[in-house]
Amino acid sequence: MSVVVVGAGLAGLTAAHQLMVRGIDVVVLEARDRVGGRMHGIEIAPGAWADAGAAYLGHRHTALHALMAEMGVAATPTTMHGDSRFALSPDRAPIRSVGRFPPLKAVALGEMFERLDEVTKSVRADAPWLSADAAKLDARTAADWIEEHVKHPDARLFFPLFLGEMMAADPADISVLHMAFYLRSGGGIPYLNAFEGGAQAERIAGGAHTLCMKLAERLGPRVHLGVPVRAIHQRSNGVSVYTSQSTVFEGHAVIVALPPRLAEGIDYAPALEAPRASPHTAPGCAVKVHLIYPTPLWREHGLSGWSVSADGPLLSTVDDSPADGRAGVLTGFVTGSEARRFGALSPDEQRDAVVAQARRLFPELPPPVACHVTDWVQAKYSRGCYAALFGPGDWMRLGPHLARPHGLVHWAGTETSTEFFGLMEGAIRSGHRAATEVSHVISPSRRSSR
Repeated sequence: MSVVVVGAGLAGLTAAHQLMVRGIDVVVLEARDRVGGRMHGIEIAPGAWADAGAAYLGHRHTALHALMAEMGVAATPTTMHGDSRFALSPDRAPIRSVGRFPPLKAVALGEMFERLDEVTKSVRADAPWLSADAAKLDARTAADWIEEHVKHPDARLFFPLFLGEMMAADPADISVLHMAFYLRSGGGIPYLNAFEGGAQAERIAGGAHTLCMKLAERLGPRVHLGVPVRAIHQRSNGVSVYTSQSTVFEGHAVIVALPPRLAEGIDYAPALEAPRASPHTAPGCAVKVHLIYPTPLWREHGLSGWSVSADGPLLSTVDDSPADGRAGVLTGFVTGSEARRFGALSPDEQRDAVVAQARRLFPELPPPVACHVTDWVQAKYSRGCYAALFGPGDWMRLGPHLARPHGLVHWAGTETSTEFFGLMEGAIRSGHRAATEVSHVISPSRRSSR
């Protein structure tokens, strides 16, 4: 074999598929008992699936749309018709409002977004560590930034809710540089924040995980599940990849398609010249909750299912029901510091908390028939979702090396992409880049007859 790919998430599977179609022998090693990584489906009714991980896409996600077309996977619109609910004060009942704009002082929120837009546009998307004032921006947290630049209480209330929705981040966990880069890399605040015409306009029909399953089907026996990798040792003419089962896979090169904290945990020989993560690199703080109803009952009351709450556990909800309406799915997002608090509860306590909150937000609805909780913070082989959170100093220290090969070790994963960082689109683009790099170093004589 020629290339070993570590990780069967979207980036790793994309890289492996690209190598296979170019006639290069490849094997994929995945620690989990499933493919998909941070793309994971939950069957919420017979034949109906909800996205427990990555879910949304927009028209700018061209590589994702191309791969979906190649794999025969369709998109379905994200439904956002009807009024929203906002619970932004503990001593007031939730407010019903037209559209998604919260019932807060518009001028204050406008000034906050203007400030955010200024710092976002000041950052280089292709190399954030080379931005003007990069070191200064990377030394301070987003919590420091809001304290200095935003004074109105309504804006301060909304800021962590916005970052939680966009990045699954607590403002204290990320640097200003990371915040600004993430927003710019994804297409800017208006695009990232929009459903119609934006980055959340569509979902993958049948669940995003189906795309990874289609890729895995194409790769066939090349994909090995339940095989955690513990070490990668290089020689002058190849690599040896050691697994926890004491098996060894040999190759001419390796692509590590793992989140930075997981990649950092592998033993490399020779040792890495630069780390993949630091003590400040935090896991993406996201827990997804799916409340299941017989049908999307909120629509009968003129509601969209969208809500925003200042107090958790659910900081926002959205209608993720299947297009055919065979079930109603309210997806709740528990993010930032609230995700850590929620994760410390027992399963019964978690269910009781979210059902009680859903009753306050949507008193028109009966109790859900089921409740599913997916805690990405605690997931052993993910270390968070949507993506790793770069804390103070991380971009200056880690950024220049995230996509730079270490000898015969190449890197993939959405965190290695400066285009659409943290999104499925970024994962696919990183897989294309890594496959191209490896193709250039694998000589024709080492390729299979295929």
